[in-house]
Amino acid sequence: MAKTPSLIDVARKAKVNISTVSRVLNGTGKIGEDTRGRVLKVMRDLGYKPNRVARRLRTQEGTSHLLGLVIPNIQNTFFADLARGVEDVAYRNNFAVLLCNYDEDEAKERFYLDVMQAESVDGIILPPIHERDPAVLQVVRNGVPVVCVDRSLSTGTLDKVEVDNHVGAFKAVEHIIAQGHKRIGLIGGPADSSTGRERLRGYKDAHAAGELAVKSELVRFGDYKQLSGHRLAHELLSLNDPPSALFVCNGLMMIGALEAIAERGLRIPKQVAIVGYDELPLAQVFNPPLTVVKQPAYEVGRCAAELLLKRIQDPKHPPTSLKLLPELIIRKSC
Repeated sequence: MAKTPSLIDVARKAKVNISTVSRVLNGTGKIGEDTRGRVLKVMRDLGYKPNRVARRLRTQEGTSHLLGLVIPNIQNTFFADLARGVEDVAYRNNFAVLLCNYDEDEAKERFYLDVMQAESVDGIILPPIHERDPAVLQVVRNGVPVVCVDRSLSTGTLDKVEVDNHVGAFKAVEHIIAQGHKRIGLIGGPADSSTGRERLRGYKDAHAAGELAVKSELVRFGDYKQLSGHRLAHELLSLNDPPSALFVCNGLMMIGALEAIAERGLRIPKQVAIVGYDELPLAQVFNPPLTVVKQPAYEVGRCAAELLLKRIQDPKHPPTSLKLLPELIIRKSC
């Protein structure tokens, strides 16, 4: 049985974005006649038939009652909890949530943003892949309401909900220093993300407050994925004068770092202490229990969804910026 052609098939064959196909279908936006003609021809050639019922439902009363949520990694418990906060608010307000996972991949992020625009979502919540994210800026130019979470754009003109990453990192490293550590390895996030930059700033400021010099050989930057935490922990612990403690700037990299420590047969905290950014499932029952910076992830999602619904109702409302406080949970790993 032949496969029914989809909107994605049309976009690929016409060599345009999915959002362009959607605008041709809905008669919205500025599209050149050559592009419009090419898209319509591909539709005819493929036998594409838009789902008229679905389109009527999506545009009923000028809203689709559908919110988009694009996250970097659903395996990261921070984003899983954030998604729950978004979904709870959406459901209470008779909205559904379209969830996509972009894996810190720019092409995948662009693809999902196109899909969401094609599905006529009323607005999108997402952490930009970096501070000058062109795909997100294009969505904003297309007139789709956007709320940034966790990370922000350098434009500073959008609604955003963040955690005070500087405070969280400062408290973590301040605690490590208070335990007598002077060589503290950093496994940070990408330097071009607001979270990576702010956690690095907290690390440096805690050193300054403790009258310690930051040693460049102890600073590494990962990609918020488990493998980078594993690799960078091995690099730091292989130094001739290795750090006596590690500060790892997200939960997945923390798991990778713990694997590396176990592979080297080191005991926590006697031979190497460790503090992570993000609470981990079962962190309290690790041996030893893990000291972490806990982020209010559910509250971030809840606040972001509430901001987006307000933005949908009042597109001209001045941008709102919220910054929530993290909590340092001291256990036995440092």
